[in-house]
Amino acid sequence: MISISLTAGAQKFEDLAQTPPMGWNSWNTFETDINEQLVRNIADKFIELGLKDAGYEYIVLDDGWMSRERDSNGNLVADPKKFPNGIKAVVDYVHSKGLKFGLYNCAGGKTCAGYPGSRGHQYQDAKLYASWGVDFLKYDWCDTGNLNARESYITMRDALYEAGRPVLFSICEWGTYQPWEWAGDVGHMWRITGDIINCWDCEVGHGSWASFGIWKVIELRNKEKIRQAAGPGHWNDYDMMEVGNGMTNAEDRSHFAMWNILNSPLMMGNDLREVSKETLKTLTNKEVIAVNKDPLAIPAFRFNNENNVEIWAKPLKNEKWAITFVNRNDTPVDIDFDWRRHQLSDDLSQRSLQVENTTYQLRDLFLHEEVGDTSKNLQTSIGVHDVLMLKLTPKS
Repeated sequence: MISISLTAGAQKFEDLAQTPPMGWNSWNTFETDINEQLVRNIADKFIELGLKDAGYEYIVLDDGWMSRERDSNGNLVADPKKFPNGIKAVVDYVHSKGLKFGLYNCAGGKTCAGYPGSRGHQYQDAKLYASWGVDFLKYDWCDTGNLNARESYITMRDALYEAGRPVLFSICEWGTYQPWEWAGDVGHMWRITGDIINCWDCEVGHGSWASFGIWKVIELRNKEKIRQAAGPGHWNDYDMMEVGNGMTNAEDRSHFAMWNILNSPLMMGNDLREVSKETLKTLTNKEVIAVNKDPLAIPAFRFNNENNVEIWAKPLKNEKWAITFVNRNDTPVDIDFDWRRHQLSDDLSQRSLQVENTTYQLRDLFLHEEVGDTSKNLQTSIGVHDVLMLKLTPKS
């Protein structure tokens, strides 16, 4: 059952996104080339490929779903060529599969692709979304002029609340105004950087803005205090995933491991109609996803970086830990990690790895097998841009 917070100044739908949301967004692969049949096909694939069973539930249409102009009453209208039966019919189909449906709009007068934004129409649009049965709103930040970001997102939050249908509110102002400092009472997730792009560690300029590769996204905010802002109902969003969009399988594994250990929402961005077995294996890895869903809900921190091998650690419930070793080198590396020499502790959770008096069993979350314990050095090899992701469990 969904409850509504009645706290003054915090009128967002509670009990949503108690763990990081999981789903699919159309933008990374299709941009504005979207239509009704695509949505139906993606919904079918959620079931056929076991994605729903793995925890994915939202299908989100990004920019370009609407006509270029509002109707005579000021309402948004679905593009009649792309969606001849309207958005409600698409929503109903997605719901019939036991899934949830999301839409995109923007705080400005125009969306980033030049379609009608919500500025001046927030309450009208929210009522329309509610009438269609929309479950998720991604709200962008183009064509906003001198608008105040926090106030703009509060306005849309309140509009959604007044419309009465619980909607997961995804804030997308690219981390420009430090949403981790104010958005906990406004939205359920907030972007922390500009747009992601399907590369390992690059920055691609587009004139006045840039897209960022996987490690650029991670690094941009790593020195800022964003970990403490995340938790049930309010998450740092590292952007939609690029798994299956042209990087190597190793890079996809590392990407997926990091999004999970950082407690980012898991929004797929690939073409599920043509997904490879290896990509599907990565995206449906329930042991890795379980790290993202851990009830302790504390994101990972970078514990160490030796010889360009990054080590990230995340405390889990019942004194367990998740740890990733990511090889950022362009050659394979050999690992000889002495657990007793490295004192791993976390100020945020006040937890530490007690290797002096506790032995931890090591489980490889990609191989799905036990690989020793902390009584001996961890000795292994990691391929180019690949990851070793371990769960550490205290032995009784």
